[in-house]
Amino acid sequence: MTRKYIKMAGTSLIALLGSLQVSMADTTVSFWHSFNPEKANGKALNTIIANFEAANPGITIEGEFIGNYNDIVTKLQAAIPAHREPDAVIMEVTRYGLFADRGILTDLTPYLTNDPLKDNLFDFAREVGVFNNKNYIVPFNSSTPVLYYNKDIFKRAGITQEPALNTYADLLAVSKQISETLADDGISGIAAPGQFARWGLIMDNDSDLIDSKTGEILLDSPNTIEAYQWMASLVHEHKVASPDGVTKENNGRDAFMAGKVGIMMNSTGNYVGAKKALGDNLAVRPMPCNKVCAVPIGGAGIGILSTAKQEIKDAAYKFISFAASPESNAIWFAGTGYMPINKHTAEQALAKDALAHKPGINVAINQLDFARGRPRPPVVTWMRASEYDLWQAMALGQRDAKDVLSDFAERTRAEAARLAK
Repeated sequence: MTRKYIKMAGTSLIALLGSLQVSMADTTVSFWHSFNPEKANGKALNTIIANFEAANPGITIEGEFIGNYNDIVTKLQAAIPAHREPDAVIMEVTRYGLFADRGILTDLTPYLTNDPLKDNLFDFAREVGVFNNKNYIVPFNSSTPVLYYNKDIFKRAGITQEPALNTYADLLAVSKQISETLADDGISGIAAPGQFARWGLIMDNDSDLIDSKTGEILLDSPNTIEAYQWMASLVHEHKVASPDGVTKENNGRDAFMAGKVGIMMNSTGNYVGAKKALGDNLAVRPMPCNKVCAVPIGGAGIGILSTAKQEIKDAAYKFISFAASPESNAIWFAGTGYMPINKHTAEQALAKDALAHKPGINVAINQLDFARGRPRPPVVTWMRASEYDLWQAMALGQRDAKDVLSDFAERTRAEAARLAK
């Protein structure tokens, strides 16, 4: 081999090694989420990802829209045994405990402890990510249910002044007036409450499904039963809510946005879509305070799978922290209506503009004084999945609420005991 050839070979080897080092330095984080890229929340997320990648050359966030929160749980449970799980995932705040309990999620406590972000998160945002005294998710999209109504429908129904919307009785009275007055136009008074709103209505009746501090099952407590009885009566007794919104919850939301429903109780994350649909006819109010003022904190946070390689975990957490920064959170808040999670978000120009020019976007923020985190032990995932069919039976008048909830409470206690073994 000639000296010239050896020199050329050596140069080529150095170049090859250099290219490998660059390649090895590039990190791709696969990220499952629940935000449709065709909608406002998906577009806002993609903007945040693009901003992160521009600020962090060498890290690619490979986002994939999986479906809703239930879809993510189902697909994650199927992907793990097949070793096809993502590196990072959006997890709804009551469901991640199941995965944390089984060692599937990484304990993020060491990351968060050393991250200045921890001092900038609101108290509720820090709390919702904690399970068994360890931090497994960092909030991204946080929400409470709020009450939306269509001002034009109210006016057409003869409701010319702001009505009281504070109690079950208030809501029923307004819903009846709308349904009775505008029935010929195919307009219902109220959308059947979805599971998030049902949880809120149970809380403001001074109860819960499971006590968030003690873990006590409260499905069969008198106030929970009373709340379900009232909610179900909207459909099968008073007929002010369509059964279509019971069998498929999004039908109620879609009917409200189509101008066919007067009142909807739903996540603040629906604000942008509702505003786009109804414009100046949209009004937003706090949830009712039937016996007490209390609303659940919902939404989701981002967790990291324990199976990810260390360099990928580091890159994923860097993105999580970036997504919770004031700049990113302002993009998210202004673009979706989800609540700010960072204390400095409101200082950003985008957030200031939203608060100044989007009436009602601040209602969920104002409810934080009486907002509460929800339970997150492993049984909650099972309970929430099971509740849909039982609610349908109650709302359609097929089964008595007290009987359903008494049986459901016993089965939930048995499932909690099984999972604890």
